[in-house]
Amino acid sequence: MDEHQKGMLLECASKYPIPQGVKILYGTAGFRADASILSSTVFRVGILAALRSLKTKSVIGIMITASHNQISDNGVKIADPSGGMLTQEWEPFADLLANAPDPLNLVKLIAEFAEKENISFGGDYSAEVLLGRDTRPSGESLLEAARQGINSVIGAVATDMGILTTPQLHWMVRYRNMGKSALESDYFKQISNSFRCLMNYIPEEMTASEMDELIADGANGVGGEKLEVVKKTLSGLEIQVRNSGKEGEGVLNHGVGADFVQKEKIVPSGFDQIDVGKRCASLDGDADRFVYFYVLPGSNNKIELVDGDKILSLFALFIKQQLTVLNREDGRQVHLGVVQTAYANGASTDYLKKLGLEVALTPTGVKYLHEKAYDYDIGIYFEANGHGTILFSASFLSWLETRNKELASTSEGSELQLSVKRLLAISELINQAVGDALSGVLLVEVILRHMGWSIQRWSELYQDLPSRQLKVKVMDRTAVITANAETEVVKPTGLQEAINCEVAKYTMGRSFIRPSGTEDVIRVYAEASTQEEADNLAKSVAQHVNRFLGFGSS
Repeated sequence: MDEHQKGMLLECASKYPIPQGVKILYGTAGFRADASILSSTVFRVGILAALRSLKTKSVIGIMITASHNQISDNGVKIADPSGGMLTQEWEPFADLLANAPDPLNLVKLIAEFAEKENISFGGDYSAEVLLGRDTRPSGESLLEAARQGINSVIGAVATDMGILTTPQLHWMVRYRNMGKSALESDYFKQISNSFRCLMNYIPEEMTASEMDELIADGANGVGGEKLEVVKKTLSGLEIQVRNSGKEGEGVLNHGVGADFVQKEKIVPSGFDQIDVGKRCASLDGDADRFVYFYVLPGSNNKIELVDGDKILSLFALFIKQQLTVLNREDGRQVHLGVVQTAYANGASTDYLKKLGLEVALTPTGVKYLHEKAYDYDIGIYFEANGHGTILFSASFLSWLETRNKELASTSEGSELQLSVKRLLAISELINQAVGDALSGVLLVEVILRHMGWSIQRWSELYQDLPSRQLKVKVMDRTAVITANAETEVVKPTGLQEAINCEVAKYTMGRSFIRPSGTEDVIRVYAEASTQEEADNLAKSVAQHVNRFLGFGSS
């Protein structure tokens, strides 16, 4: 790094001093905190993204959002060349960069890291970073901080893509690095065209059954705004958008959104008894997750939740049907895998295994799920909170495209050709970079029409086991070490045996513990055949955690 580059970094960094006493870490959601203390962090992430672009010689993305957090919060995350999240290998450097105490230390850190990673400044490749933000009022100033960070690296260019959902920004990065046009209009065109194709491939006997309109909760965020755009491009699907983020409608994520609906299991604001039995969907604040629900009769505004586990099950069932045709008609054996965490309801895992599907477990966190899904020709993952997607391997997609061309001249309209076309259309509709509520909702709607199912029929795929989650406060969460995708305790010795003894007392009992990634607590999860038994099992396991660690309370 030459003196000119050092001088630029020092000058720009001095405009964004780190707040006194503030320390934040790069987690699954990137950096996230109250917006008032984030400027220096976002500035430094701008530098980080430019360095990542120079290292990979690819376009990188920065998204300014705090997803389902309250409106006063904000955050920043990086999209890697694949459109996925920042590689885990760079997360420790991200933490060091964000928390460097002053400009001199910051520049020293950057110089050392650049030398270690063989990153050259002012070379043949100019870094490019795409910027996006959601509708939060703090987004504009934070995006400017990111731009200043990028501009402090010689030759780096920041391209403002405007107000976007998080998945749109990730999609743009992925497609730019594939050498394709990646404007927002391209995104809308692709998902509407692939949706139209899938609608055209619905069996004729199903097209006669009309379905009621979908009522969608936009969380008063960017997702509601974009859904209003999407619905104008569709035919065969009517969408009524509530909590769209229009002025006067409500506050972002306040009593609305997928996170609220999934946790509270009551109707979001703007829904009531006039919606009993209707098919409803709820997006979160930045539209990277979604759940479905329908309102139950009565005055307490309770809902029947159709969560990410059942979205995964619906997708897996439909794709398995298409692969069964490929196997029967073409002899093609496709490796289909489903990826979950231990938090997936046990009833969903049992259902998927009864379908004959391979189910893999990973530690909690989208980055682990996404990485594991790459192991398959088609990998499907979802968390119960509604975040997930479907990944198609490059080799399988290439085979599908070749087979589709071959069948076009020999088997037009055959069952085999329709299955190939459906799989290709799904690969275009679903966002393979990251979970995407807009494309996910469209895929759900197509499949329900293909099956001829109401939301009630979908919800009856299986009955969730009652569950309970508790937190145990501890002085040091690192005292608990787990293995086997967080389902087994390795340390303290003897704690897993105590948990096993408790589980054995209950019908269909299951329980595990894991240290929180953000606070000094141990999280306890328990399932059993009744809610009372699940509550009792969770309480007993929490007591054992206290006993083995010797302090804290549940």
